[in-house]
Amino acid sequence: MMTMRALPGLAPSGLERVSCQSSSSSAFARSQYGVPCSQGSRVRALSTLKTTLTPSKMSFNPFQSGDSLGLSSAIKAAPVVRRASVNRISAQAADASASDAYPEGTEKVGDVEVSKPAMGRVKIGIYFATWWALNVVFNIYNKKVLNVFPFPWLTSTLSLLAGSTIMLLSWALRIVPAPDVDMDFWKGLAPVALAHTIGHVAATVSMSKVAVSFTHIIKSAEPAFSVVIQRLFLGEHFPLPVYLSLLPIVGGCGLAAATELNFNMTGFVGAMISNVAFVFRNIFSKKGMSTGKSVGGMNYYACLSMMSLVLLTPFAIAVEGPKAWMAGWDAANLSVGPQVFWWVMAQSVFYHLYNQVSYMSLNEISPLTFSIGNTMKRVTVIVSSIIIFHTKVLPINGVGAAIAILGTFLYSQVLNSQPVLG
Repeated sequence: MMTMRALPGLAPSGLERVSCQSSSSSAFARSQYGVPCSQGSRVRALSTLKTTLTPSKMSFNPFQSGDSLGLSSAIKAAPVVRRASVNRISAQAADASASDAYPEGTEKVGDVEVSKPAMGRVKIGIYFATWWALNVVFNIYNKKVLNVFPFPWLTSTLSLLAGSTIMLLSWALRIVPAPDVDMDFWKGLAPVALAHTIGHVAATVSMSKVAVSFTHIIKSAEPAFSVVIQRLFLGEHFPLPVYLSLLPIVGGCGLAAATELNFNMTGFVGAMISNVAFVFRNIFSKKGMSTGKSVGGMNYYACLSMMSLVLLTPFAIAVEGPKAWMAGWDAANLSVGPQVFWWVMAQSVFYHLYNQVSYMSLNEISPLTFSIGNTMKRVTVIVSSIIIFHTKVLPINGVGAAIAILGTFLYSQVLNSQPVLG
């Protein structure tokens, strides 16, 4: 007679003595699995443990599955010993008690598992930071150029030319895959490009006459124009909270305009025309997306820049002309020296880059998030331009700007929480 030793984690009383005799069970073990008498009796011993082994008598390891703990209803012997599968555990600090073996929706960065939502938030943050930084740099250099070289039609044309050149080189060098477009795409893009051209030139004309901060305060009224135009031309009805959210926008812009120290009517009208044009650009974009082949954000803006360049160039020549440009360039060189050339290059390149990033971000974020980001972008541009150009702002003027921007934020919140009627 032999006695099995106590297994770790079990009381000695939990084991039974098993006789290694020529019984039916030992004979079955020898004939079925080809094991000697001693091993056959061990098989019988293990089979009797199913009523003895309980989870309370085992030391529990939370990082193993139930199968690897041996907590099944019966322990079966097999000719080949198989290793129990062990799940890898991905635990997050927010829910350390939950164990999920690399659930779908996680990505591995080095040895660290990062969930896709977390990666998405980081990506959106990078988009916003890049978008705002590029926009601030563009506005600073654009204003510097317009202060010494006041030709907004040429400046706008050079911005589109720089972007078109960058994208053509990217396609030629295969840095970016060229878009596969058809004639229907260009037909749908034409009204979008026309509205984009008008809005771009009007905004540049505005900044050539007034402070950057004032232009962006007036441009924060774009939601009000959007609601009115969609109501009048498209017959769309909006809930009452949407209309109420427009009151602080209109009131804030009016207060800021009335208290602007360096108010200029051309600059004010230019910003207003830019608002109207960009609203129509957004409307035409929605309709144009349904015609022709689909193009991603980066290539879509590239095609938009090229068509706008074709539309704008003859008008720039007609309105300002090469003779005026040459005379103005000589005066700018006498005023600030050769650095005006680098200012023009910087404002042209950064204009394309910040618009390209904003169009790329549309593929990654919701319209509400984009609207909030656009509102905060204006805050960044206004504050930075006031600091850099030492713009004098009356307290009441600052209050008007704050009310207008707050109204824009409220509008974006209300619009996305209320269904559009009609």
